[in-house]
Amino acid sequence: MNTSSIKITDVGVVAYLLAAVLFFIIPIPSILLDVMLALNISIALIILVNVLFVKEVLDMSFFPTLLLFTTIFRISLNVSSTRLILTTGSPGNVVETFGTFVGGGDLVIGAIIFVVLILIQFMVINKGSERVAEVSARFTLDAMPGKQMAIDADLNTGAITEEEAKQRRNKIQEESAFFGSMDGATKYVKGDATAGLIITVINLVGGTVMGVWRGGADFATAFQEYGILTIGDGLVSQIPSLLISLSTGILVTKGSKEADFSGTLIKQLFGIPRVLYIVGAVLAFLGIFTPLNPVLFILFGAVFIIAGNSISKTIGEETIEEEVAAEESEAEEIRRPENVVSLLQVDPIELEFGYGIIPLADVNQGGDLLDRVVMIRRQIALELGTVVPIIRLRDNIQLNPNQYIIKIKGIQVAAGEIMFDHYMAMNPGYVEEEITGIETREPSFDLPALWITDAQRERAESLGYTVVDPPSIIATHLTEVIRRHIAELLTRQDVQNLVNNLKETNPALVDELTPKLLGLGEIQKVLQNLLSEGVSIRDLLSIFEVLADHAATTRDTDVLTEYVRQGLKRAISSRYFEPNAQNTCITLDPKIEQEIMGSIKQTEQGAYLTLDPERISAVMDSLSEQITKVEELGKIPIVITSPIVRMYFKKMSEDYVKDLVVISYNEIDSDVALSSVGMVTA
Repeated sequence: MNTSSIKITDVGVVAYLLAAVLFFIIPIPSILLDVMLALNISIALIILVNVLFVKEVLDMSFFPTLLLFTTIFRISLNVSSTRLILTTGSPGNVVETFGTFVGGGDLVIGAIIFVVLILIQFMVINKGSERVAEVSARFTLDAMPGKQMAIDADLNTGAITEEEAKQRRNKIQEESAFFGSMDGATKYVKGDATAGLIITVINLVGGTVMGVWRGGADFATAFQEYGILTIGDGLVSQIPSLLISLSTGILVTKGSKEADFSGTLIKQLFGIPRVLYIVGAVLAFLGIFTPLNPVLFILFGAVFIIAGNSISKTIGEETIEEEVAAEESEAEEIRRPENVVSLLQVDPIELEFGYGIIPLADVNQGGDLLDRVVMIRRQIALELGTVVPIIRLRDNIQLNPNQYIIKIKGIQVAAGEIMFDHYMAMNPGYVEEEITGIETREPSFDLPALWITDAQRERAESLGYTVVDPPSIIATHLTEVIRRHIAELLTRQDVQNLVNNLKETNPALVDELTPKLLGLGEIQKVLQNLLSEGVSIRDLLSIFEVLADHAATTRDTDVLTEYVRQGLKRAISSRYFEPNAQNTCITLDPKIEQEIMGSIKQTEQGAYLTLDPERISAVMDSLSEQITKVEELGKIPIVITSPIVRMYFKKMSEDYVKDLVVISYNEIDSDVALSSVGMVTA
């Protein structure tokens, strides 16, 4: 049924366009011209009525194309009627009726009506529609970035879902394309009117010449006869053109994109009783105290006063009905069983703040915290290659006014407190002259800092302090928390999305790896292992290539992670080492490496260490000494081990040293120069 319908519509559109082309070439009889002219008027009326009652401009998104189709069809009919006028002098019933009946059978009256129509179309409707379409297109394009940011902000606050955000973004793109097309399509209408005027002049001159030359009539008779036919031809083409122009103007000037046009128009025009009372009184006054027709003006005045009274009563009744409906809705809401399903959902990331921080998140008060949250998601995506889940921003009256907390999967993992209208100043280590302020701790890295006023800011910066504003403090803290927990935020669905994206360009690789060699959960575990140590998974192609090479021999995700890290050695080296400099590092005593290797136990669930706790404690004490030595040099402590020991030493040190960088020799690029400043022994 659907296929048949589509074929019929396709044939109809093609036939409509082909007919327009054929009418330029092939002479058609006057009876067929009458049918086509009637069809042309019908289509113009259908378009006009559709435009009046369509609720949203995008419901007629093909209107620019429709303008082109109707314009070319109308011009082809104009050419056909011109051919008939010049060859036979009988263009059919429709043209003759418009010339004699609409023009009153008088050449002068018909010409005046035709000229008036042309002036209305050129100077009023076409010019206004063209200008409005141009301005609408420009404003729509200029407003796109702001609308996109508003969607991102609503998405981050949880006001809309991902699907709703996608729909709104598509709608913005469609609106932009529509108004851009309308800007150009209005030129079709203007050109159509110009062509109609030129064809009318040709008809008049050519018809008069043909009547005198071939018909043997005198000039006056020929001019009168062909003039009336020409006026009829002009009217029969210009009236549909005028309807299309009017439709264009209505569509581009609709104030509300989702409103009932007629209902809204009547309500806005006659919706205020006071206005009708005043207008009715003025009309009645004019009918009584001026020479104007008293019956007519008093009648109109009475009608408006009665209408105002009726509308006033209607408004009162609607107000009462709305109040009753609101009360019934509230009562129904109370009686309705609570839907607890929505309460079971846990947001991956939440930022809750006290009422004192609300201005930072309120765009109307100049706050840019929402924009910063959007940038955080983009920054993490570029840096680590994974999509950060939606970050929900909520105010919490239970918190202190200037306090904020960060939750991961509904559990608080970090908190901080800011001072509104203050700045945080941190000493990078080389500032000699101190400034006064309120002592505090920087929440992201727990560094000593001072709260200073705006008046102290410039001086603090000149002395060398790092000065940041409250939104930057919150954004930085949130970014660091996300980095630390990004591995657990990576879900199987996220991995599936990454796999689908890669499959579009590398289907052979993806088909080889999953699900034949590794399941989705195993790939997820490898990617989580990489993210937990800050290794970017953006180069998913290289990661999958390595996994496909080694997954046939082992499905141990920890071992596969080590293989992947070695495959990403260029990225790892560039992250931690400078290529043309001597890089400091800490090494492991070969005896400790041998001891760790001898303590590895393999099980079906994976490998683990069985090293004595006292030995582990001794090794960690030595590690702490070496880390302190490196930090005193102003360097980041990096431990270098053999490949087979790296992951076990990393796991062993996690409970003692936070965020320690442990790299194997196979993960270091060949052009990196290393210098050991200490060795872990025990």
